[in-house]
Amino acid sequence: RAAQGFIDSIFSLMNVPLRCPDYSCVSRRAKSVNISFKTPTRGEIAHLVIDSTGLKVFGEGEWKVKKHGQERRRIWRKLHLAVDSKTHEIICADLSLNNVTDSEAFPGLIRQTHRKIRSAAADGAYDTRLCHDELRRKKISALIPPRKGAGYWPGEYADRNRAVANQRMTGSNARWKWTTDYNRRSIAETAMYRVKQLFGGSLTLRDYDGQVAEAMALVRALNKMTKAGMPESVRIA
Repeated sequence: RAAQGFIDSIFSLMNVPLRCPDYSCVSRRAKSVNISFKTPTRGEIAHLVIDSTGLKVFGEGEWKVKKHGQERRRIWRKLHLAVDSKTHEIICADLSLNNVTDSEAFPGLIRQTHRKIRSAAADGAYDTRLCHDELRRKKISALIPPRKGAGYWPGEYADRNRAVANQRMTGSNARWKWTTDYNRRSIAETAMYRVKQLFGGSLTLRDYDGQVAEAMALVRALNKMTKAGMPESVRIA
């Protein structure tokens, strides 16, 4: 409503006979708005990193939970992102209910792009046959750490079985992560941090279709900011 008043004042100063739509009008129209973000359709992606985060729809803040405990009515949505580790550009994005697991959302997420991808990195939540089968179908090298004590899978799961063999030899996934440069996956976490710092960690609309449009608008805005330029870090000591 503050933004509405601000825009109305600009119209008034410019002598433009227009009125800014009120919040209720925007909320109703958001249900039918089809917001999509466009990324380059050509060019190889060397390394795609995948992760997800929660966006709050309804619920108490952290301070209230800390002081008085958590109430039952808390509603979240999960934002799934696939990011080009070189350009920091979000290539694929999806919004799901909070009861949808990361591995269940993965196939639909990765199918949004038809560009050639050399490798894709994700955390242990994606260590399922569903995810590995989708990566094999698209001929993408899988960089997904197997769970502790994982066993070999029969069939064409060479990437995963190599990771399992390395885990059994060294006792952990640490060496495998170092040799495969898996730690680039932290760029996906950086993208999640940027979303929450720049736009907040919550969705304002209550209708699910409106929430999808709102989330895609956030992704589109973040990609535009990324294209404008990313900060360059220089070591000084």
